[in-house]
Amino acid sequence: MKNIYDVLMERGYIEQVTHEEEVKALLSKESVTFYIGFDPTADSLHLGHFIQIMVMMHMQRAGHKPIALIGGGTAKIGDPSGKTDMRKMLTPEDIVSNGEGLRKQMEKYLVLDGKSGFIANNADWLDQLQYIPFIREIGSKFSVNRMLTAECFKQRLEKGLSFLEFNYMIMQSYDFLELERRLDCQMQFGGNDQWSNIIAGVDLVRRMDSKQVFGLTFKLLLTSDGKKMGKTENGAVWIDPNKTSPYELFQYLRNVEDADVENCLRLLTFLPMEEVKRLSALEGCEINKAKEILAFEFTKIVHGEEEANKALEAARALFSGAGESSNVPCTEMKKSKFTEGIALLDLLIEIGLIPSKAEGKRLVQQNGILVQDQVVTDFGLVVNIKQFEDDKLMIRKGKKTFHRIQLID
Repeated sequence: MKNIYDVLMERGYIEQVTHEEEVKALLSKESVTFYIGFDPTADSLHLGHFIQIMVMMHMQRAGHKPIALIGGGTAKIGDPSGKTDMRKMLTPEDIVSNGEGLRKQMEKYLVLDGKSGFIANNADWLDQLQYIPFIREIGSKFSVNRMLTAECFKQRLEKGLSFLEFNYMIMQSYDFLELERRLDCQMQFGGNDQWSNIIAGVDLVRRMDSKQVFGLTFKLLLTSDGKKMGKTENGAVWIDPNKTSPYELFQYLRNVEDADVENCLRLLTFLPMEEVKRLSALEGCEINKAKEILAFEFTKIVHGEEEANKALEAARALFSGAGESSNVPCTEMKKSKFTEGIALLDLLIEIGLIPSKAEGKRLVQQNGILVQDQVVTDFGLVVNIKQFEDDKLMIRKGKKTFHRIQLID
């Protein structure tokens, strides 16, 4: 059986590691407790987060113990890593609510029963800290000169880095120390933008407890041209089906660029590497089969096989020209709203197909909006009840995005 380190390396997850040979040896001989932190800046994980969930699932399947750490404390500061501006400050109530949303999602994908895996919230210890004792004991172990060279701070120094955010590295490092003491946590994992924070935590545990712990980062989910995946013109691609429907999630992955297929199959599915390589080698129209399998497999992981099958059926029905499926994203609206009619651009914004009227006008000018399979040429079009068939209206944006409006009394 392959060492899980080799599995993660082969699939392309691993970017950097503090002590490669020691980590590889440790993972081969015992069950290792490791953690990944998630600041509750929203009440749902998004597609980019799921690389971390996939790593945790791979690790747990190999017998290792994940700690899913909700950053209820660190979210009150805000991680400056990868950000050009200070994060929006959330209320304590929002942080608690968001953390509960993340906890429920993580429990779908990981066993967090206190034996095979754990869930923790750093508010449990960070909220209790007294500032002067903390700075004396922990802050004295950090060199400001060294912190200023960290990648997570560099891009913020020109525009301004608040002292509040400057504390983030110390807080995250302290999390590692607490988890090492509470749960014998030996490793911290994270996205590649967390490298500076992770190595600071490794160093703090060594200084405070004279213990060797380890850090590892994995690749961010990027397109072949270096852009973050999981973003659309309407916002993030969410794991919450109420924010991004299973069909929309399926379609997002079904429509990735050819050059991104192999990377997504490696990182977002559990397909054997032999199958990943076979599918990735397909060319021309055949690559669309690989995209369909990618979309199905990931939707199955996130939402279950039944929802994945529904999304697949909906996509095939629309692609074949059937133009109708109960599984296509749908908005119910009252008939009375259409008695006098609604301006098309207002309607498109209301159902979330466009972010602005300017974008709607651009799409209409490019023949990119269809209502009931008819190309819209007038962005002043008013949609009224006469255009509905059996109380249904299908709107298409571009070639691949469909949305159905269902009238109700």
